[in-house]
Amino acid sequence: MADCKRIGVAVDFSPCSKKALKWAVDNVARSGDHLILISVSPEGNYEEGEMQLWEATGSPLIPLSEFSEPHLMKKYGVSPDAETLDIVSTAARQHGIIVVLKIYWGDAREKLVEAVDNIPLDSIVIGNRGLGKLKRVIMGSVSNFVVNNASCPVTVVKSHD
Repeated sequence: MADCKRIGVAVDFSPCSKKALKWAVDNVARSGDHLILISVSPEGNYEEGEMQLWEATGSPLIPLSEFSEPHLMKKYGVSPDAETLDIVSTAARQHGIIVVLKIYWGDAREKLVEAVDNIPLDSIVIGNRGLGKLKRVIMGSVSNFVVNNASCPVTVVKSHD
């Protein structure tokens, strides 16, 4: 099974990240591949829980069976929505895709690029929020940053309807 791929998908559980996830499942992931959902939470002052333990390296890879459990995810401060869980559990069940979640804390742009090398990923799929030009200049586009800095192929899924 040497030809199995590790495909990262940036997820923040927004409509545009779900569109990117669905696109990855429909167009890239094949049976036996690892679909690695990457969630980046802003840094905060966490008093307890897994965040302190994994702040530098990100969480361990969390299997689908665990990230489907809201009480287990609470300790990471992440709550995947029903639609995202439905997309990935269907992919796992119907297509034999192995789905895991990795959570990072910090700047989304830097952490997504870091994930490419640390996991490592064969490719990454990311949604594009479609920010206006001004907002993009002020905030910086996460997808632009990843396209320009990741060491693997990047697919940007546009979110306009």
